[in-house]
Amino acid sequence: LCCECGQFHLLLDNHLYNFQDEVDDELICHICLQPLLQPMDTPCGHTYCFKCLENFMQEYNFCPMDRKKLSFQQCHKSSLLVRNLLDKLIVFCPFKAECQQTMQRCELEAHLQNRCPGFKKYKSELQRKKNPISKGKEDPPTKVETNTPKDPEVPSGGSSLVAESSAAAVVSLGTAEPGLVNPAFEETEEGENLPQRTSLVAETTTIEIHREDPEEELGMRIVGGKDTPLGNIVVQEVLRDSVIAADGRIAPGDHILEVNGVNISSVTHCQAVSFLRHPGPVLHLMVLQEKGFSNKTAQQDSTSATNREVIHVTLIKRDRSEPLGIKLIRKTDEAGIFILDLLEGGLAAKNGKLSRNDRVLSINGQDLRQGTPEAAAQIIQTTESRVNFVVLRQLGVQLSEPVEDGSTSNSSSSSNGGSPVHHRRRLDQNHYRRKSNYQKASFVIAIKKEPKESLGITIGGGRDNKNKLPIYVTSVQPIGCLFRDGRIKRGDVLLSINGIDLTHLNYYEAVSALKSNAASHSVILKALEIISLNSTEPSLDIKEQGFSWSPLWITWLGLPSYLHCCQDIVLSKGNLESWGFSIVGGFEESKGNQPFFIKTIVPGTPAFRDRKLKCGDEIVAVNGVPAIGMSNSELIPMLKEQRNKVTLTVVSWPGSLV
Repeated sequence: LCCECGQFHLLLDNHLYNFQDEVDDELICHICLQPLLQPMDTPCGHTYCFKCLENFMQEYNFCPMDRKKLSFQQCHKSSLLVRNLLDKLIVFCPFKAECQQTMQRCELEAHLQNRCPGFKKYKSELQRKKNPISKGKEDPPTKVETNTPKDPEVPSGGSSLVAESSAAAVVSLGTAEPGLVNPAFEETEEGENLPQRTSLVAETTTIEIHREDPEEELGMRIVGGKDTPLGNIVVQEVLRDSVIAADGRIAPGDHILEVNGVNISSVTHCQAVSFLRHPGPVLHLMVLQEKGFSNKTAQQDSTSATNREVIHVTLIKRDRSEPLGIKLIRKTDEAGIFILDLLEGGLAAKNGKLSRNDRVLSINGQDLRQGTPEAAAQIIQTTESRVNFVVLRQLGVQLSEPVEDGSTSNSSSSSNGGSPVHHRRRLDQNHYRRKSNYQKASFVIAIKKEPKESLGITIGGGRDNKNKLPIYVTSVQPIGCLFRDGRIKRGDVLLSINGIDLTHLNYYEAVSALKSNAASHSVILKALEIISLNSTEPSLDIKEQGFSWSPLWITWLGLPSYLHCCQDIVLSKGNLESWGFSIVGGFEESKGNQPFFIKTIVPGTPAFRDRKLKCGDEIVAVNGVPAIGMSNSELIPMLKEQRNKVTLTVVSWPGSLV
C-alpha cells in the first residue's frame, strides 16, 4: 500500500486518487487518462505525467498525441501555476469506511500519516500480520489446497517430496511421456556424431529471497499449473528493478517446485499465484534450472567450478544518462559478455567491485549468458538509477582476443544483426479453436449521460502492447456514468463503442475513440466478460488487492480466437543444432484438442538466442500449417523435417504477476 496516496499500485506507477469532482479535460494526461501528476510539457505543446511520458519514451521516439519526433530530454516541467492547480484538486480519503474527509490532493499524504483513522487501522493490522511471520512461521496458509484433495500435502519430511518432484522434472526432459514433445532433445543422425552434446544439464536449486517490505511483489510473471497442459509452474519473465531481478538468480524458463517448503509442482495456476503472493520478509524457493547442453566432462566442470565465484554488484546512477565507465566485449572462443576494462574515474571503477575479465551473467534480471555487448548497453541506458550486475569471476585466466564488436555502457544503439523479423498477421478462426475452462459472455449496454460526464474507466492492452492484447478495463472509477450504471466490471474486454470496433486498435487509438464518443448524450458499449467455470478457484485477479491489477495468465486462455493476435517467429539453426525448445499439449483421446504450449527453452540454443519465443506461448501453426487437431506424434516430424529454418506462428499472453 502506497503511503502517499493510500492505494495499491506498482512502485514505478503513478499514484492513484479518488477525485470529488469531474476534472477539466485540459488537466488530464492523454496517456493514463487521469489528472496530471508531475506534469511535463513537450516542445509540441502537449502535457503528460512524468512517469507516463518516461515509460512511453522508453519504447517510442514520438509524441503520443501528434506523433512528432520527440526525446525525453527535450521535455520540461510544467509551470508552477499548472502544478498548483493540480495540487489543489479535491480528493476523497481512500479509507471511506473509516474516514469520509475530503482535502486537496497535496494534503492527502499528511492526512494519511497524521490524522486518518483508516490508515492507522490498516498499519496496525499489517503489524499484526508481520509478527507471526517474524517468529519463524513463513509458510503460507495451505487452506487453498482443501479445494483440491489430490494436491500433495506437506508432511514434516518435505524433502522427500522435493526429491520426487525434482527427479520427475529432470526425467521429463528426456522422455516421451504423454503430452510432452521435445524437439530440442530428440536424437538425430547428426547427434550420433556429437556425443558431447547429448547431455542436457538441469539442476535443482534452493534460493532465499529477502524483502525489506514483506508486502512488496517479487517482480516476475509465471505461467502453467496442473489445470493447463504446461503442468509445472514456469517463470515467463523477470521484471526490471524488481526483487527477483536484484537477486539475479532466477531466470525465465526456471520451473518453481517449492514455495516456503510447500510443493507446488502439481497445483493449479491460481493456487500457485496465491502461494507466491503470500507476504513475508524471507521467501524460500526451490527451482529447477536448465543449464543447457553439456560440452565438457563432469571432471572438467568440477575442476573449473572450484575457481569460479558468482558476485552481485549494484551501481547507482545519479540520472539515466550517466555512464558506468565499463568496456564490454565478446570473446572469440566463448559465448557471453566480458568486462574488458573499467574507465578510470568512472562509476564502476569508483565502486571497485567489478573486475576485468568478469563474465556478465545478467543485468537487472535480464539473462545475458548468450547476450551481446549492445544488448547489455541498451539495458544500462534505459535504467533510471539502480543497475544490478550478476557476474562470474574466474581466477587466473587471461582475456582472449575480442571479436570486432564491443560496447561501453553509454553506447547509443544496438544492432539487430539480421535477426528474424516478426510479421503480424491474423489467422482464420479455424486455425485456432479450442475448449476453454472459461465462459465467454458478450453483452451490449446503452447509457444516457450528460455531454461533459466522463465514462470513468481506465483501460489497458492495445495491439501496440508487446503481447498485442485486446482493450480491457483496468478500473472503474467512483465517478462517471459507467460506475453509476454498474454493468461494466474490471477485466471486461471492450469490443466496440457506438459501433466503432476497438478490437484492432492500439492503446492510444482506443483512448481517442473512447474520449471522442464519451462526449455524446448516449453511449452504446459492447463488451466481453470472461467467467471461470470452476467455482472452487479463487478470483485472485480481483481479490488480490495488494498487487497492481492485471488479469491472470490463465484468464487470457479463455479469449475467443477472433481476438487472438498472432505473430510469426522465424528460427534458424545449423545442421548440427537442435531448435532448443520443448512443447506440451496437442490432441489426446482422453482430453480432446488442447493447444500446444512452449514449456522449456534451453540455454545456448537457437530458440534461446532469438529471445522472441517465451515459455507459455501458444503455437498456432508451423510454417503456415495449423496445429489445431494435431497430436504430438504428428507435430514432432513436422518440426524435425525443418532442417535449417522454421516459422512458428504463436499467440503470447503475459504471465500472472507475482
